[in-house]
Amino acid sequence: MIHIIMGLKGSGKTKKMIDSIHDTVANAHGDVVCIEYGKQLTYDLSYRVRLVDSQEYGINNIDMLKGFLSGLHAGNFDITHVYIDNLYKTIGNDKAAGEAFIVWCAEFAKVNDMEITLTISEDPAQASDLIKQYL
Repeated sequence: MIHIIMGLKGSGKTKKMIDSIHDTVANAHGDVVCIEYGKQLTYDLSYRVRLVDSQEYGINNIDMLKGFLSGLHAGNFDITHVYIDNLYKTIGNDKAAGEAFIVWCAEFAKVNDMEITLTISEDPAQASDLIKQYL
């Protein structure tokens, strides 16, 4: 299952994601991973969350992010939840690539029985129909 938290800069997307992560960690029966651009969340998340800085791994496009997620899952089948903070900072501002990644994530999550939550810095009123179905 895919969830998208969308809003303009400063609208509280990351705060909503952090709250969701805390709820998930309290109730999850598997491992939780959070991929972020930079290291801003280091002190905001529980030690039980595997926090990954996408910059440390040179992730800068959807193919690299797909490969990274696939590798994470291949190395740990116990991952039940993945959070990706600020998708377009990680992969660049290519909206078509972002939507293609979301479609891929939906299938990947379904096949591997996991939930993936992404934050996107954009006006929800401007969201495409594809993205709106996951808001």
